[in-house]
Amino acid sequence: MKKKIEELQELINESDNIVFFGGAGVSTASGLKDFRSKDGLYSNKNNALNVTPEFMLSSSCFYSFTKEFYKYYKENMNALNVKPNVIHKYLTKLEKSKKLKAIITQNIDGLHQKAGSKNVLELHGTIYKNYCIKCHKEYTAEFVFHNEGIPRCECGGLIKPAVVLYGEMLPDDFIKAKEYISKCDLLIVAGTSLTVEPAASLVSHFKGRNLVIINNDKTQYDGLATLVINDNLAKVFKELK
Repeated sequence: MKKKIEELQELINESDNIVFFGGAGVSTASGLKDFRSKDGLYSNKNNALNVTPEFMLSSSCFYSFTKEFYKYYKENMNALNVKPNVIHKYLTKLEKSKKLKAIITQNIDGLHQKAGSKNVLELHGTIYKNYCIKCHKEYTAEFVFHNEGIPRCECGGLIKPAVVLYGEMLPDDFIKAKEYISKCDLLIVAGTSLTVEPAASLVSHFKGRNLVIINNDKTQYDGLATLVINDNLAKVFKELK
């Protein structure tokens, strides 16, 4: 494993146009659950409606079972008191060195920004932006998570998190992500199973020299990679300089 980490360090040292594409595994070292591992959020079907976790985080659930949606959302998506880990901090340092051009994340926890990263493309939105679906007034994450029951605007409208729910379109950041990936010479993919479309298909837009995949488990794109590291992300990034 040490040899593979040294190889990754060499690829980083040699590149001036790096893009990082991360999933839920990037935040597990901060104490957040991932989604699709055996202990992940999606392995637990225990919820108010006795349905799949995907339905609990869908637009259908938000509009049809708003009370149950918010109970589930507040219990599982609250990252207000969560702190960035060694991965987020390393990426901030890499961005400051001008090597890292963009961070593309499937996470909604805002930890990259908390660590100080500037160019973060959020494919699934963020818990930190919320708006009234009636008058479009914006509300903080604190207002939503600290509100008992269903958060409502002063106009009476329902407040919705600016999170991409199942059944909704991806934001403009998805188009920008494709552009960054198609132009970079080193793409580091970490902490994602690469099974959720269309986000997973972003990897197919890579035309550069080196693709690195770091994940606990194998992915369907491993065969295309220059380097595959199947290990704990925090352990790997701790060794990088």
